[in-house]
Amino acid sequence: MADPEIKSYAPHHESQSPAVTESRTARTVLMIVTFAFLGIFLLLPLIIVFKEAFAKGIEAYTQALSEPDTRSAIRLTLLVAAISVPLNVIFGISAAWAIAKFEFKGKAFLTTLIDLPFSVSPVISGLVYVLLFGAQGLLGAWLKAHGIVILFAVPGIVLATIFVTFPFVARELIPLMQEQGNGDEEAALSLGANGWQAFWYVTLPNVKWGLLYGV
Repeated sequence: MADPEIKSYAPHHESQSPAVTESRTARTVLMIVTFAFLGIFLLLPLIIVFKEAFAKGIEAYTQALSEPDTRSAIRLTLLVAAISVPLNVIFGISAAWAIAKFEFKGKAFLTTLIDLPFSVSPVISGLVYVLLFGAQGLLGAWLKAHGIVILFAVPGIVLATIFVTFPFVARELIPLMQEQGNGDEEAALSLGANGWQAFWYVTLPNVKWGLLYGV
């Protein structure tokens, strides 16, 4: 007597409506809006940049690359990246390791601080740097008296770059380390490894691809 009930239940289960209930028109409108937004705010500026760069021909573009101002800008960019990226890697690994592997007071606060650059406008962060290090800022008089220049100089550019980019490495590693748990590290410690060896030979290889993506 149970067989007919099972047979009658199976077709009913298979004929259930899909989870997506939006009409074809609604989905089409959403896709058009999404692609239009990406086109206007991402692709169009990129196209204009390349159009203006090559507006006078490839010769003018090549000649512009050889100008002193251009070479100086490229050197500055590479210098800031060479300083910011290693610092972000060190901070990101340290913060992710602490948050994912340990329990301590202030853990939630540290996580909030890591997300801060995602919620604060770069304009606001720039204003904060001006209020701190500007001529009329909180530390401006002291910096001027000691001949230290931060704003409109390499230190200011490095600080701003680090601020807006430091969450990326940490945010890639934290969920990855949390998902992996502490089992591998505990096994390494039980076999006689110290904390540094467990990190270097166990933790770091397990997160190398996430670290590379964050960098």
